[in-house]
Amino acid sequence: MLESSLDRLAQQILGLDEASLSSLWVKYRKRMEDFEPTKEWEKAVIIFFIINAVRAKNHIFNEQLMQQQETGPEKPTKGKPELRLVKS
Repeated sequence: MLESSLDRLAQQILGLDEASLSSLWVKYRKRMEDFEPTKEWEKAVIIFFIINAVRAKNHIFNEQLMQQQETGPEKPTKGKPELRLVKS
């Protein structure tokens, strides 16, 4: 139950636009820094970290794409390694 809820939440977050989220980053950072023992403050902290998570995910994703373009895609290794007869 919990895992499926998190999966649905992640799917919804993946649909959010980073540019739109980034415009809210400052707002939620300020709310987070202004501590209040309220549910609104707790939600602001969660939202701030969701925004950062999307930004971090996109950064890693883009770095990996750039690296693959420079070096070519890695071949997945499955089972036995590719061997060839050098001398018979």
